[in-house]
Formats: sequence, C-alpha cells, structure tokens
Amino acid sequence: MDQLNKILTKHIDDVRFPGIQWQINIKNQIYSGKVGYNNLETKEPVLDNTIYRIWSMTKPVVAIAALQLLEQNKINLNDEIIKYLPEFVNLKVLKNKNSSIEDVEDLKINPTIKDLFLHTAGFSYNFLANPVGKKYDEIKLFHSDITTLEEEIKKLAEVPLLYQPKSSWVYSVSMDVLGRILEVILNDTLQNILQKNIFDPLEMHETKFTIPVDSEYRVMQTYEYDQINSKLHRQINEPQKIGNYKYPLFENNYARGGHGLFSTISDFSIFTKMLHTGISIKGHQILNKKTLKLINTNALENYYFPIEIPSIGIVRDVNYVNDLEAYGWGYGFRTLMDLSKNNNLGSLGEFGWAGAASTYFLVDNSKEMSALIMTQVLNGSPELKKDFYKFIYTNF
Repeated sequence: MDQLNKILTKHIDDVRFPGIQWQINIKNQIYSGKVGYNNLETKEPVLDNTIYRIWSMTKPVVAIAALQLLEQNKINLNDEIIKYLPEFVNLKVLKNKNSSIEDVEDLKINPTIKDLFLHTAGFSYNFLANPVGKKYDEIKLFHSDITTLEEEIKKLAEVPLLYQPKSSWVYSVSMDVLGRILEVILNDTLQNILQKNIFDPLEMHETKFTIPVDSEYRVMQTYEYDQINSKLHRQINEPQKIGNYKYPLFENNYARGGHGLFSTISDFSIFTKMLHTGISIKGHQILNKKTLKLINTNALENYYFPIEIPSIGIVRDVNYVNDLEAYGWGYGFRTLMDLSKNNNLGSLGEFGWAGAASTYFLVDNSKEMSALIMTQVLNGSPELKKDFYKFIYTNF
C-alpha cells in the first residue's frame, strides 16, 4: 500500500494535515498505514494506537444503540419525543427559516423518534447560519464541558425549532436528543449504555467519552486549517472545541449523542466490521439483519433532496462541491443512491459517516469492506476523503 501512503503524504507535505492513519478491511484481509505526526511542533509520529476525537462519528454509534431499543420494542419510530421528554411539550417553531427568533408559530405535528434519526425534526446546529443556530450559541448550548446531557437538552427545549417537523432536512443536534431519550428509557447515562450494549460486547476498549490521564500522550493534536494563509493552527487550550462546542479529555460526566467519543482506528474498525452482519467477531449479536437494513436504505422522501451540510467554517468558493449530492439518509448513516453523481465510484448502498476533524468511514456490504481514515483537522480539505475514496474504488 505504498501508493496510498504516497498519496496521503502529499496532503501532509502541502501542510493540510499533521498526520493521517488509515485502515481498509476487505473480507478477511486488513490493510493499514500511517504517515506524518501526532504533533507537528514536536514531530511526534502517528502511533499505531493514536487516539482521535471522532466528533460526529459518535452519531452512528448512538444510532445503533437506539436501534437496539427498536428491536426490543422499547421505542417506536412514530413515538413523539414528548412521550419521553416532556420538556418539549410547549415547543414552538419559526414561521420561516429566516424569521427572527421571536417570530414563531405552533407546531403542526410533533417531532418523532424517526425524525431524530433522519434529521427532519426541526433542530439545527450552532455552526449553521440561521436564527436557531445563532440562538444555540447565545444560550451557550453545548458550550460547557461539565454539564450532563440532561441539562443540555433542557436548555435546547427553550429554543424554537427552525422548521416544521418533516418539512425539511437540516443536519442537527437531533442525535443528542435521541441520546437523552436512551438515558430516560434505560435509566442510565449514555456513557454506560454504550459501554454495556456496544463497546463491551464488541471488545472496543479504546472508545469512550473520556480517556485515562496516562493516555493523553497518544491523543493527536487538533489543528484548524486557515484557508486564507494556507496554514495549520494548533488548538492549544483544553477542552478543545469547534466554534464553542466543547470536547474535553477527562470529564467523566461528559457524554453527548452527537459528538464526544474518542477512539483509535483499530477500535472503531471493530464497529465498522460489525455493521456487515450485526454480529461481533466472537458471536455477540448487536443488531439483527432486518434492522441493519434500516441504516443503509434511504428513508427520506424525494422532496427532501438534495441534502447538504453547508459548511463548518469552510470558505465557500467556486470549488465547493456538495459531497452529499449522491447520497440519501438511512437511520443514522448517509447511504449512496446515485453513482452518476459520485464520479461513478462506489457501490449503491455504501454507507457511513464522518467527523468534524476530518475523520471518515465507509462500509460496503457488496464488497465485504469497510474503510477508515483518521486525522485531526477542523476545516480540513475535502480532497483527502476524495483521494482515499478514489483509491479504494479503483484498487478493490
């Protein structure tokens, strides 16, 4: 795999990324490699067991935990969220997406569990340019590194929705709401729920919301790419953050449904391989095959398309491409629907997700393959993922 390492090294030589680690699992074969540094300033190399903040790759893990409850008939996709979270009972919605935060109307329908999975519930994100995202920042939603998920969701319930449920698709904090619903139903913390139901049976010992102090040296430093000056700027202060979203290393109370997990590439690879069959290497069933189909089958109606995440601080220029144009959305994962919009690469039904600091994974059941790439750059170049994807589908 020297060819792939050469391709990835160019991204490091261009000062776009500090270090990059990758792994491709295809049938019974594992290919892996690493280039560059955990820390650009000290030139500490990427380790086999480097730890990464995986940001929104937390979402698929929480989605699997929620789908387990669906199998157990503890939730129904049509359940309204107020069944579990009465704090949302007086929820309002903006009259339109550009209204002032005070210009609201009543809900026409209540958001459901299904809407949380599909990002059609009406929530937003603080980095999106709309009045609701701005309000999230004003009330310091998810700005704290010591509050519980319960406390954050109560704050969220004070903010109107951006749009009427089921009328639009906007990437959002909905998985945080779903994570809190898991806590209510199972009367436990999200950290413990994921540990008992996913990490322990899969023997994922390195994936968690907090890391031991003696493992801090393994954490890759987070950088932000400055497009104007073509430089990487290291995030020096802890807890690290995107915008004002906190991401602490050592806070035991910190668990979120939409971000917050740490993992290594080999540990998260265990999770991706499980997604082929729903069964761990040692035979523990995580999900049955019928439920697994929900994650890579598009569940959105035609009127939602095209789906798009405008940016996370990325400068929008003539070179911007919506990398979700070819994709639909399953229950917690994006899923490939149109090869012609994907440079005729990939396989229909290929699915996965990514994290804000340029981590990324895909699963392709038709090839019995999963692939992951790990690094730590906010506003990272999308060319890294494109080069990785192209290499995979021209060589396997």
